[in-house]
Amino acid sequence: MGKDHPGWRPDLLRSQREAHGLTLERAGERLRKVAEDAKLKGIPAANPQTLWQHEQGEVYPGPHYRRAYCLLYRATDPELGFRAAMPGEDTVFRLTPATDQHNGEHVLAVERAIHRIASGGSGDADHMSVQQRILDAWKRRHTGGDPHRPVVVLVGGYAGSGKSEFARFLTQLTGWPLLDKDPLTRPLVEKLLVALGGDPNDRHTDLYREQVRPTEYDCLMQAAMANINCRISSVLTAPFIAEMTDAEWMQRLTNRCSSLGVDVAPIWVQCDPESMREYIGFRSAARDAWKLQRWDEYIQTVDVNLRPSVPHLVVDNRLGAAISLADQARHAIREVYA
Repeated sequence: MGKDHPGWRPDLLRSQREAHGLTLERAGERLRKVAEDAKLKGIPAANPQTLWQHEQGEVYPGPHYRRAYCLLYRATDPELGFRAAMPGEDTVFRLTPATDQHNGEHVLAVERAIHRIASGGSGDADHMSVQQRILDAWKRRHTGGDPHRPVVVLVGGYAGSGKSEFARFLTQLTGWPLLDKDPLTRPLVEKLLVALGGDPNDRHTDLYREQVRPTEYDCLMQAAMANINCRISSVLTAPFIAEMTDAEWMQRLTNRCSSLGVDVAPIWVQCDPESMREYIGFRSAARDAWKLQRWDEYIQTVDVNLRPSVPHLVVDNRLGAAISLADQARHAIREVYA
């Protein structure tokens, strides 16, 4: 089992539990509670036997367990022994205690998560100052006012990369509306596919790509334009694989937004194939069945080095690093403002 998860140290999970003075039963109770409070998908059953299997290295914790463990013990995946730290990954990070509400450390938790957004290396993206805009929007939600021009943030990446989760995090921080392609267009897409004689869960045939996908993205972008025309900052999330890599498409969007006094900020969520497969399998969406059944065939179509063709920012979510920090930042905010 360990060879399938390089760097896995089950003993560290037990050490964390014992350091917190928890029995297996008590740890399970708190694990369920923290997952419920954080509104994580798939709240773990967390019975003592399962926790014991995790600590003994008999069963590798799934994504819902790992996220809940990180929140419970206020630690990162490497600190809990789920994996080795990536090069340059800072694992020394603690959340603000609930009783310490005035020392500003909750701001550091948010900043640490936002700093997962970095330059994508494709030109100079610094002029967008997206990180500062997000932080300012979060802080000013409680004081009013925003010194920046409105911005449309495009969060793209392959299926299972964590883009929707990170986009929700940005929305929770800033209060900007979230336009997520899947819930926004899925009923239309499924009925359109059936009307054309196809499978409602098809996302891989020419029928979908040529006759349905353009309409799907048109719906998303028209919804976005309704906000843009009102000069409202928004967060859009979809794969955007064809769009972000098309310099002309991006330029048309940028020109249209700029004419209305709105900026465009592309963000690409980087992930590794192993994590993508785990996320896709965990969410158990019918539209992903083809990918999972033909994973080797599907992954050949995925270019992990793909990047947008215009200046952009990158969120490094390899091994779930960015989402783990986002979870912790949200937890810190909830404690401070409770």
